[in-house]
Amino acid sequence: MMNSFMTGGDKMSEKLKVGILGGTGMVGQRFITLLNDHPWFEVVSIAASKRSEGMRYEDAVKNRWKMTTPIPEGVKDIVIKDVKDVENVAKDVDFVFSAVDMTKDEIRAIEEEYAKTETPVVSNNSAHRWTKDVPMMVPEINSDHVKLIEAQKKRLGTKRGFIAVKPNCSIQSYAPCLAAWREFEPTELVVTTYQAISGAGKTFKDWPEMEGNVIPYIGGEEEKSEQEPLRILGHIENDEVVKAEGIVITSQCIRVPVLNGHTAAVFIRFKKKPTKEQLIEKLVSFSGEPQSLKLPSAPKQFIRYMEEDNRPQVTLDVDYENGMGISIGRLREDTLFDYKFVGLSHNTIRGAAGGAVLCAELLKAKGYISPKN
Repeated sequence: MMNSFMTGGDKMSEKLKVGILGGTGMVGQRFITLLNDHPWFEVVSIAASKRSEGMRYEDAVKNRWKMTTPIPEGVKDIVIKDVKDVENVAKDVDFVFSAVDMTKDEIRAIEEEYAKTETPVVSNNSAHRWTKDVPMMVPEINSDHVKLIEAQKKRLGTKRGFIAVKPNCSIQSYAPCLAAWREFEPTELVVTTYQAISGAGKTFKDWPEMEGNVIPYIGGEEEKSEQEPLRILGHIENDEVVKAEGIVITSQCIRVPVLNGHTAAVFIRFKKKPTKEQLIEKLVSFSGEPQSLKLPSAPKQFIRYMEEDNRPQVTLDVDYENGMGISIGRLREDTLFDYKFVGLSHNTIRGAAGGAVLCAELLKAKGYISPKN
């Protein structure tokens, strides 16, 4: 079955039918662009707030389209549905991506409501990241956490409906290193992230006061940056994730005048001190199930190491592997910690919509997402 989805010449009817919840916002728009001509998935439904209900997608977003590429032709005439009209949205799709803009309590409730219609939900939102039986995945690192879905379906009383989430965009530029270096037993990290404005759903047109500015606070980001990597690196016991032990992360998160790309400056200490050469070798050789399964959105090389002193740079490197790869540089010994390095990831592709698409591809390949009929 998988191979029938791998070829671009497949009939549209063979693609899984996808709905986008919150399709008019920045992350929703990124989903729309990434899924244009996707070999496995086809966007057939877009839902948003009631104020956009009944509008053609092109009309709803034409004055607030934030992507650098045009609105894909295939979605322009889709009539937007009310995201709260769950049964109506769910009836036409095999699964949904969620990028809704609501309170956490509202998101938790509506995502479970969709799951209970037997519609899998792959979410970009943070609301369910700590729900004990919801897998939060970077597919290269913890694809085994999909096992939580069986327990979740029992709780929800569903046969095929469930929720899976991807983690916060701020951790993508350093958490993969922790997975690659696991055998050396990282114990302490000091992380400062320099985060792009698109992480707040903004462009410079929307947020002109960010030009030439730095804001030393992003609500909720530091806790996510410190705790979410521990869940991703954790293991499953009794149908829930036990956070990784023996490692402590402290962080500061700063908003900087960059459109796309989160940079992390990291200091790290190990229990078993490796050489610089060992660390680099583990980075560049690290891969996971997305690479072995050759998933459509998977980067061929997940992590690359850059030798130049002035790399990675946002303008040169943020689109590495179509925005799905991680760039690491400036790895060197430190006077207080063992090593320090700089990481870069694309926050709205790998860190948001692209990471969720890769999760959905993994779930489809493993048989958790399939046609409803």
